[in-house]
Amino acid sequence: MQKFQSNGKLLITGEYLVLDGAMALAVPTKFGQSLEVTTLNKPILVWKSFDFKDDIWFETVFKINHNEISTQALNNNGKTERLLQILQVAKKLNPGFLKSGCQVENKLTFPQDWGLGSSSTLINNMANWAQIDAYRLLDQTFGGSGYDIACAQHDTAITYQIENNNRHIKKANFNPSFKDSLYFVYLNKKQNSRDGIAQYKANTSNKTYVIKEISGITSQLISCSNLTDCNLLINRHEQIISSIIHQVPVKEALFSDFKGSVKSLGAWGGDFVLVTSEENPTAYFRSKGYDTIVPYSEMIK
Repeated sequence: MQKFQSNGKLLITGEYLVLDGAMALAVPTKFGQSLEVTTLNKPILVWKSFDFKDDIWFETVFKINHNEISTQALNNNGKTERLLQILQVAKKLNPGFLKSGCQVENKLTFPQDWGLGSSSTLINNMANWAQIDAYRLLDQTFGGSGYDIACAQHDTAITYQIENNNRHIKKANFNPSFKDSLYFVYLNKKQNSRDGIAQYKANTSNKTYVIKEISGITSQLISCSNLTDCNLLINRHEQIISSIIHQVPVKEALFSDFKGSVKSLGAWGGDFVLVTSEENPTAYFRSKGYDTIVPYSEMIK
């Protein structure tokens, strides 16, 4: 049996602008996804996906015939088609991949709607299995900046930057002394990052200055030594992104009476937000209908 494991991700700074060269801060989560492959003596691939409760949420079977992968089960909300596409791209990148039958068990350790990288962890695991470059597999399937693949592969915080089509990934010494005042709150809906990216790209204004400013905020946040300065950086970051994508910051929209700071992570409008608070904010957010509040130390590796 072969087993592969990848970390989930959260993008702390640089959302959207990372696509245009801003330096972003990203962190791997304690939650992730595993892939177990067992050999079969039949020319088929039996696929089973398990959720965080260990229940099967998706299963299908592919045929392997003369080095081609195919299926007739194309009626489950596009999941089989998407998985077939990934397998076929992996096969194209490594023709020696998947020449014999196998059973695959894919297991998430977090709810799918949390937005921690169910797609990126799958892509990274698949790339490791197929012995191909995960970024190439991502580019030819889901697309995106690739920071989530970097988080899948690293067990520490990283800075991620794209310059001249080259990825610059560096380990970041991000271990804030005030991390006990940091929390992640789930907004009760999953946000499609591809939709957010499309909206961002529709803005064709010159972003040179704000890219530089966001990169500066990333550097300052990594070395930040107190919560007061952290809040100032977070608030400025929210103002910048708001001016670019023409959306109201999440604190102003949902939590205007909250005493701490609130920052969107990744595509605005869903998934998790980062919250700073000197006191445990659980009661406040539950009173607003948001029941998933995860302390920093429980979320981040």
